[in-house]
Amino acid sequence: MRTDYLAFFVSLFLSRLGDQILLFLVPLIVFQTTDSASWAGLAFFMEALPRYLAFPVCGALCDRHSPVRLLHISQVYRAGICAVAMALYGVFGGLYWLVLLSAVCGVLTTQGIMAREVVMPHAFPDYRYGKTLSYSQIADQTGLVLGPVLAALALEICPWPGVVVGAALLFGLADLAMRVWQRVSGFQMARPQRQARVWHEPLRIALGHIASVPSLQKLIGLAVGVNLIVGVTLATSAAMVIGSFGESKDYYAVVQAAGAAVTIAILFVLARIELPLKLLGAASYCAIVVGALITATGAIPGVYLIGFLLIVGFDKMFNIYMRTLRQRLIPVGDFGKTVGVITLLNNLSQPFAGLMVGLLTASLGLRGVILVMVLVAGLLGALIAVAYRASAAVPPSNEGCTEPERMR
Repeated sequence: MRTDYLAFFVSLFLSRLGDQILLFLVPLIVFQTTDSASWAGLAFFMEALPRYLAFPVCGALCDRHSPVRLLHISQVYRAGICAVAMALYGVFGGLYWLVLLSAVCGVLTTQGIMAREVVMPHAFPDYRYGKTLSYSQIADQTGLVLGPVLAALALEICPWPGVVVGAALLFGLADLAMRVWQRVSGFQMARPQRQARVWHEPLRIALGHIASVPSLQKLIGLAVGVNLIVGVTLATSAAMVIGSFGESKDYYAVVQAAGAAVTIAILFVLARIELPLKLLGAASYCAIVVGALITATGAIPGVYLIGFLLIVGFDKMFNIYMRTLRQRLIPVGDFGKTVGVITLLNNLSQPFAGLMVGLLTASLGLRGVILVMVLVAGLLGALIAVAYRASAAVPPSNEGCTEPERMR
């Protein structure tokens, strides 16, 4: 791999590592402090919702400003905010500083995600886009593997504020690697010609693309189902492993790391072979639903682990399917703003799932809440599959072009 490509993926890895440490800390520290799955679910809701609400704004910014500059801002500001939040915690105390820190850093993470999404189709001319996505997901998942492990090890030797300071250092190193990539590659991206004249124009353009392309609508529906399951899994995994099964936080970190390791193995395979998009989407969606059903019904930690591995392992396969398809359907000039709105619609179900954990656990129990999410995701996937087959059976209209051609 070229040196400049490696620097880009190293930056992505370090950024994800720092972000994953923060995501790992919030539900764990809240659950250990309060001994309440409901509070842990609500904490996940509060830290996750802002990062998803920010997607349309961050996407529009990527179409108006240099995405590389926005990447630098995302990483440098996260490092600074971690340091400031821990200084405030030292003065005032309280767990709310950790939740607030994670929420603000989540918004900046969203900006970094959107900026990379815009850059990647243009920054790697030697790779097919699917291969680029696979390598980027490998870097992302390697951070996911090591994040929980490093956080758990760090908690053994220092209190959680020290772990947050370590995350700040990782964000600083991520920005340094990004500067190395930019200097070695000399990458320059032309600024978009079309600029929004009013604040709501990017939203209008994005919704126009979504409304005119049925394939984007079906993709959003499937992503909502996937993220319902991913959201409820993230919100309940600490409570299930530590609370229901009585395992330690170290075992919880091992579960998280094992899921990411399986994901990396899947992504390495996808980087070397090219599967039909339809197969990628169907196989990953079905595996995620089956995995959630196993986590809800498994009576021992080993069975829960199998379900967890199916969910997190095939989530990234679905992610490659989704990102490849939408890259083909959305015009370059409107890519950031449209993907921002799509990502918001896709991911609102994640904090919603966390909210449902907080509200329904007392009456349904953790397993009951997971089963409800499985049922909703399964029905949603089945309805979309039926609608897809029905639309495929209808003769094409006389519009004179296919969906991708209309988008050009």
